[in-house]
Amino acid sequence: MTCRDLPAAGRRTGDPSRHGGRSAASVPPPPALPRRGSTGRRVLSALFWLGLVAAVLPWWLDTPAGSLAGTADLLTAAGRVTGLIAGYLLLVQVLMMSRLGVLERGVGGERLSRVHRDLGATLLVAVLAHLSLLVVGYARTQGNPVTTQVGVLLRDFDDLVSAFVAAGILVLVGGTGVRAVRRAVPYELWYHLHLTSYLALLLGFGHQFSNGAQLFPPGPVRTGWTAGYLLVAAALVWGRLVAPLLLNLRHRLRVTDVVAESPDTVSIYLTGHRLLQLDLLGGQYLRWRFLTRGCWWQSHPFSPSAAANGRWLRLTVKVVGGHTADLRDLRPGTRVWVEGPSGTCTAAHRTRERALLIAGGSGIGPLRAMLEELPPGAALIYRARTPADVLLQHELDWLAQARQTAVWYVVGSRDDAGPRQVMSPDGLRRLVPDLTRRDVYLCGPQGLVDSSVRALRRAGVPRRQIHLAPFEL
Repeated sequence: MTCRDLPAAGRRTGDPSRHGGRSAASVPPPPALPRRGSTGRRVLSALFWLGLVAAVLPWWLDTPAGSLAGTADLLTAAGRVTGLIAGYLLLVQVLMMSRLGVLERGVGGERLSRVHRDLGATLLVAVLAHLSLLVVGYARTQGNPVTTQVGVLLRDFDDLVSAFVAAGILVLVGGTGVRAVRRAVPYELWYHLHLTSYLALLLGFGHQFSNGAQLFPPGPVRTGWTAGYLLVAAALVWGRLVAPLLLNLRHRLRVTDVVAESPDTVSIYLTGHRLLQLDLLGGQYLRWRFLTRGCWWQSHPFSPSAAANGRWLRLTVKVVGGHTADLRDLRPGTRVWVEGPSGTCTAAHRTRERALLIAGGSGIGPLRAMLEELPPGAALIYRARTPADVLLQHELDWLAQARQTAVWYVVGSRDDAGPRQVMSPDGLRRLVPDLTRRDVYLCGPQGLVDSSVRALRRAGVPRRQIHLAPFEL
């Protein structure tokens, strides 16, 4: 069925006095956030391509015209070029994993994850091409079989054993990055396997400077690559260690209440110090580590389900596994270690004044927070399987009045005719006649997001106006 108003579900909303004295629906919404441009992302993109040119340019300048006469020379040259490309891409990959604030909030952790995954495939191809081309090229030059040449390289060249180990690590990491493999592997195992990329950077460092034709001789090229390694290492130390330490010393977050929103969903309220200084926008996420038995050793990304108000924070989490099940048993006073915030799926990054938000299930959390920061006149379509699956309904109804927001609850299975009609291109245009002149934010299960994006594109919404909030990373 499709309905505009649902009856109150009788869910407990918690004692407001335990998390700051006021319920989420009673906090006056803040003024709409001003828009931010995309200049920063364009600058970073330009820097990436300039860096790639700078990485390969020394080979071009050092290679005389006519020097690539035979097949062996061409193979060796191609191996050196792909090696320079692979070295540069590995630095970029590790930099994107550094959680540097300027990248996490400027580019967005969700976009970084997508670029990191796509660039990882290119890196893997470059590494394998580098190894294969050089081995075959050297084998042709010296008249050795390929297998014999591998033994010669490992025996006679410094740091090549560690380089081969680094290549093996990158193959393993690249294999687990395939979407189907990642979904089959537990998050914690996948996460720790990807941390070995740092080891690959360390193991691959030596052979570049001891055997690389462009990096071995002292000079500006060697100095530039050394500076690149040092800058990436500094970004790692700052983003992974120093910045989180300062953040947690400043805010000292603790759990104050855990409230059941539905049989499989809970809201976790937190308080801390100087929360007004927390640079958090609705729609962004942080990585949360609850320092209690069974939870302290892993962190997970969750978006607050209410805009920052200086008094408390709230997460609304659906129980889908062992870790999220343990969150239902958190006790008041539990300390929390947090990293972030990250993400660009916010009201500040919109391209139009009006917005449409499409949520599914617990994906309502970040979009409900974003509603408080969007200009009046937004629209929300909330997709749920049953009325009991609609979360935070009383708050959404309050925001509909406070922010002049049109809210539609679209309830039913994916095969029901009503929801299918509403979520079609014609159905979306009927609900929101000015659809193509709005930004559209989506957060929910992948199936809902994919089908909604297809419907939006067929309805004429430009791709640049469609924003995907991270439902999972």
